[in-house]
Amino acid sequence: MARKDKLIRRLRARPRDFERDELPRLLEGVGYEEVRSGRTGGSRRRFVHPTAPVVNLHRPHPGNVVKIYVIDEILRLLDDEELI
Repeated sequence: MARKDKLIRRLRARPRDFERDELPRLLEGVGYEEVRSGRTGGSRRRFVHPTAPVVNLHRPHPGNVVKIYVIDEILRLLDDEELI
């Protein structure tokens, strides 16, 4: 099973320990690309896709765990756009 598939399966399980570094890998695996232009540095990250809406993420702090509401929003978006 590919890493992308494992991340999708893990995201669908809505784990309470989904780490911030896993989400960009998952988004890139389904066709998103991180945009690093302008003043989008710091804790904000922006991902664009050729056909799907832009995803703006804020790096969680303190800690590395993504909040469950963010997981739900990403799942809803990826399902609606039929990317997963």
